[in-house]
Amino acid sequence: MNYEQRLIAASKFVYAGDSADDSLPVNTVDLGVKATLKPHQIEGVSWLIRRYRLGVNVILGDEMGLGKTLQAISLLSYLKFFLKTPGPFLVLCPLSVTDGWMSEMANFAPKLRVLSYIGEKEHRRNLRKKMYEHVNKKVLCDAEPLSFDVLLTTYDILLLDEDFLSQVPWSYAIIDEAQRLKNPSSVLHNVLKERFLMPRKLLMTGTPIQNNLTELWALLHFCMPSVFGTLDQFLYAFKEAGDPSCRDADKAKEQFKILKYVIGAFMLRRTKSQLIELGTLVLPPLTEITVMAPLAALQKKVYMSILRKELTQLLALASGAPSTRSLQNIVIQLRKACSHPYLFAGIEPEPYEEGEHLVQASGKLLIVDHLLQKLHAHGHRVLLFAQMTQTLDILQDYLELRKYSYERLDGSIRAEERFAAIRSFSQQSAKRSSKLEADQNGAFVFLISTRAGGVGLNLVAADTVIFYEQDWNPQVDRQALQRAHRIGQTNHVLSINLVTEQTVEEVIMRRAQRKLQLSQNIVGDDVLDQEGKEMAGAEAGDLQSVILGLHMLDPAEITNEESDEFDRTELTAMAETIIAFRNEERSAKDEFEVKPVDRLSEFNVVTKRGPESIKLDPRLDEASYLAWVEKFKEASQANHGPIFELGNRRRLPEEKHVKTEAAKRKEEEEKLSKWEALGYHSLSVRYPVSAPDTDISSDSGVVHFVYGDCTYPSKVSPSEPTIIFSCVDTSGSWGHGGMFDALARLSSSVPAAYERASEFHDLHLGDLHLIEITEDLTSGSGSPHAPQWVALAVVQSYNPRRKVPRGSISIPDLEHCLSKASYSAAQKSASIHMPRIGYQDGSDRSEWYTIERLLRKHAALYGINIFVYYFRRSAQS
Repeated sequence: MNYEQRLIAASKFVYAGDSADDSLPVNTVDLGVKATLKPHQIEGVSWLIRRYRLGVNVILGDEMGLGKTLQAISLLSYLKFFLKTPGPFLVLCPLSVTDGWMSEMANFAPKLRVLSYIGEKEHRRNLRKKMYEHVNKKVLCDAEPLSFDVLLTTYDILLLDEDFLSQVPWSYAIIDEAQRLKNPSSVLHNVLKERFLMPRKLLMTGTPIQNNLTELWALLHFCMPSVFGTLDQFLYAFKEAGDPSCRDADKAKEQFKILKYVIGAFMLRRTKSQLIELGTLVLPPLTEITVMAPLAALQKKVYMSILRKELTQLLALASGAPSTRSLQNIVIQLRKACSHPYLFAGIEPEPYEEGEHLVQASGKLLIVDHLLQKLHAHGHRVLLFAQMTQTLDILQDYLELRKYSYERLDGSIRAEERFAAIRSFSQQSAKRSSKLEADQNGAFVFLISTRAGGVGLNLVAADTVIFYEQDWNPQVDRQALQRAHRIGQTNHVLSINLVTEQTVEEVIMRRAQRKLQLSQNIVGDDVLDQEGKEMAGAEAGDLQSVILGLHMLDPAEITNEESDEFDRTELTAMAETIIAFRNEERSAKDEFEVKPVDRLSEFNVVTKRGPESIKLDPRLDEASYLAWVEKFKEASQANHGPIFELGNRRRLPEEKHVKTEAAKRKEEEEKLSKWEALGYHSLSVRYPVSAPDTDISSDSGVVHFVYGDCTYPSKVSPSEPTIIFSCVDTSGSWGHGGMFDALARLSSSVPAAYERASEFHDLHLGDLHLIEITEDLTSGSGSPHAPQWVALAVVQSYNPRRKVPRGSISIPDLEHCLSKASYSAAQKSASIHMPRIGYQDGSDRSEWYTIERLLRKHAALYGINIFVYYFRRSAQS
């Protein structure tokens, strides 16, 4: 039989197990857990047990908030105490959810002996020593083979200690947030597949349907490699289904039908809406409200200044294909103005003192201020989401100003602090009837970045969710909302989405509504039908549509810089109108829009949000956009106010600043004149004049972990320009071995440029020397490689008089170099390739985590790909 027939036959065999005599739901007593499972959870555990008995590895893809963790714990308890499976079991998950796993296993399956294998290097060494001692005792007595039933660890620690952990024959493995395995070339995917003995495994992910068929195959093949064969076979069998531009609709539809049939045998996917309709799940109502906020006077000035400054770029959009970077920069700048003008350096008045000006400067923050007053008075708890960490800083200043108790969580918060914050917020009483009780019970607001809150967090202690900023992908906001509206929530949940009216934010919101409307009736596996089409070219297309969508805005309103007097009475009435939605009898899920009719004069006009509001969004076309540009030019000329300058936030006194700059210029000119006379040209990259204004939590750039040699990046990125990043010291003496020999083999110009820079005293900490490889680099096929550079980052000092001449890596200087390298990569449309810095020399784990955060930060800031290379050990070669 062919590949497609083989998949169908395997699926029929699995489905036959569901109709067997012993396929009835499992007896909950047999599970041995101290929890009352809901009907869909009993069904899920029964499904997992049937697949286990058949010898089939599967994916548990329930929507977030349906209790996947409890179902997995119930399965482990069943295996251990009913089937007498000796174990050991492995649970692999992100660091952010390890505390939740430990808590749930302690509460629901206390008989399971769980070892939390996380922590510092020395702590893990002690754990291994204890395990070794226990195994030795087994020889002398009839003890358990191991001192634990379940070992819980994280992806990163598994990679760090793979030599030890891979020696254990795991009876069953559970991988949480398994979307991490969707890249078959990733280090994690390959290490688990090649080095670990885990024939029986379960993948858990709330987002099982990936962007393309390759990623879907990676998950299915990881579960059942013998069934799903090679990637080429899978893609060939379903090539029409995976091609959004396929014209043979009937063939694509037939392939989707087969694919969904096959997936159904190996993946269980339920959504809350499905279960509520079936009557097997009861959740409190969810009311979603979009509040259209006005621009404050200062925001209008900043918004207008950005549009004026970018007018040339705006005009260029219609005449050709502008760079995605230009589009992104304009949109991000406008979004920052919509959130708060103080996100721009130099806007906040000096001296920098907290006061009412912080609230009055932003229309959104004014609305938040009145909403929180009402919510606090009634004892509610709030999740306050924002995209940018800079916005979280401003919101934190506001909460301090109002003396509201809060917890904060974003990507920079360490694990221990994250767990403490979640526990502090979650351990509060569900009864919140008074302001006094809210004060006594702890944090009133949980301040959180949307991306940080989208993975496995349970925050049902809150019954109000406020989105201060929207994510590019509306599904990310939906995932963040599930942190509160999930099993365990006992209160009516109110979700408030703040959108600045008549700005680029409204364009983004209307576009997101259309995307959600297209798929709101598509659940489970059917999402795949839209995913491939929706995701193709999303980034460039999204930005283009947002810019063209500016034509729906009113240029006269944008350029109106007259001071607005915010009517506190109307703001209070608006807040009361929104809060009142919680107390009205509604269906399980309602969506509304609160929109001012005449700026701030009427806030209490409420319209039902649905397809009809989406149709009001006019078509995005070039002619309308050009007409809008002309109207904006006219409005700008009519308003003769100066362009608002966005300068440095902390400026030196004017005279001192001018003198300092003049001295620096003179010194620089003398140095350059001397170098020119001697024929020397510096390859040191100048520090970017200004960092890109983007959200460091965006997905525009990614850090990849791969095996191989970073001096041969063409194997990973064969068709794009590349920059090889390597660290050096200030000695000026080219070393031997490792990267030194590899770079010298690549091009003799690299060590020559480094030594020449030292000769001309052009080698300082924080310098980045960018050397172009000019040799004739050709591949085996004779086709030339893409352009290539080597970036030498000066991050270690050298002093021959010291006992250890070479100092350790300077993290601040490394950050400067990464910023320069990322800036250069963005300018050249290149990717960065580098070894795992600070790992080979056995440096402290926390230092590598710091470096990894820097890499992720700069990859996102500049929208580039950074590849970190592991050397494959000889045993794996």
